[in-house]
Amino acid sequence: MSVVLDVTVRDKTGTGKSREARNNGMVPGILYGGDEAPIAIAVKHNEVLKAINSGQFISNMIELSHEGKKQKVITKDIQFHPVTDMPLHLDFYRVTAKSEIEVEVSVNFIGEEESPGLKQGGALNVVRYVIEVKCPAGSIPENIEVDISALEIGESIHISDIKLPKGVVPSISDRDFTIATIMNSRASTTEEEVEEATESETGETVETDKES
Repeated sequence: MSVVLDVTVRDKTGTGKSREARNNGMVPGILYGGDEAPIAIAVKHNEVLKAINSGQFISNMIELSHEGKKQKVITKDIQFHPVTDMPLHLDFYRVTAKSEIEVEVSVNFIGEEESPGLKQGGALNVVRYVIEVKCPAGSIPENIEVDISALEIGESIHISDIKLPKGVVPSISDRDFTIATIMNSRASTTEEEVEEATESETGETVETDKES
């Protein structure tokens, strides 16, 4: 945990008060969760940008500091301006290091140079760039490594093929979902190959348009 943000407590909420906070160089937010009531807060805009650029702000446990008191939290949501991409609002959730939370963790593919399917001209079709997992707030993995070094054309790698860190389990537990597939990239790919590669997680196939 490397991000610590100094916050101020806002006495009122609402659109007008949020606009006032932004005009004063602050990003308004809400701290909620645990056994305490929600609290309206604000963080300096430049400190929020610094935290975002650190790469440790999203899906990581951080600390909020107010008048010498610190609270461990998870950043649950950031609202951005649709044009400028500047942060407009923050949602934080109170946690402890042992609190079980659900977060999205990015996937890091390894073994692409060794994959026989890719060597033969296949293409990596990524189904999931992130995986939602349950884990202790103090043990969120930086990423999940997915080794595709043994994949042939037409083969897929599923969540059951991945060795997750201790204490980390997938949030989806009712099916063995696909993470990536090596697809045939030839122009002569048949309709059957496409349907097989795009098979949905419920076992149904995605119909492709056929010429009449």
